Amino acid sequence: MQPIIEIRGVSFAYNSIEVLKDINLKINKGDFVGLIGPNGSGKTTLLKLILGILNQKEGEISLFNKKINDFKEWHKIGYVPQKATNIDSNFPATVSEIVSMGLLSVKNLPKIFTKEDNKKIKESLQIVNMQDYSKKRITELSGGQQQRVLIAKALVTNPEVLLLDEPTTGVDSQNQTAFYELLGNLNKKGITIILVSHDIGRITDHVTKIASINQTLTFYGTHKEFCLNDKNHKHIHEHRLCLDKNYEAK
Repeated sequence: MQPIIEIRGVSFAYNSIEVLKDINLKINKGDFVGLIGPNGSGKTTLLKLILGILNQKEGEISLFNKKINDFKEWHKIGYVPQKATNIDSNFPATVSEIVSMGLLSVKNLPKIFTKEDNKKIKESLQIVNMQDYSKKRITELSGGQQQRVLIAKALVTNPEVLLLDEPTTGVDSQNQTAFYELLGNLNKKGITIILVSHDIGRITDHVTKIASINQTLTFYGTHKEFCLNDKNHKHIHEHRLCLDKNYEAK
């Protein structure tokens, strides 16, 4: 199977501080990858490299079988950044307006919204079950509802890949569970997901692969392989990655 994201020998440093070293990773269509590691291990940096926000100093990144410098179809990749729900309480935008911002990057000048655009916005809100809130101001919603809207914004270009960086920070436990179920359903519909989280244990029913990073890639494989590998004993307990599964560490 041809990977849709391939990372080969990628290293990156901020000035002289090395953050990532010789990362090799292949992500196939339909994967749901849980990206874990301690604070400062390079998880967010890796997402930004995949998105082209940062440029790797060494190695290569390919997206949909094209080197990243030649890749132009960014509408295929949706992104929800870290702390995305820290929205100013005076921000006046409605839910529909927030979702419409996801279309700006794929529209030519003049950037006028059409009936087809409005249909896409409505459909994206329906996917996350937020269609009844389209006229509400984003600041009137709960943290969990805001995250659903931001997922709709990422989905409005009909992406094939969704990248999320600790998306449930500040969201209560009940809404976190519902949010992860939403991601699981999106993955079942064919969207490839890469999720950075300190709480991967909540989505053990959905995640198919674990990538553990601490500057280098310390583990990459299926969830079952992770749980059966005694080298991952610390992560198994810290992240509750193997609860409620018929896996036992060796």
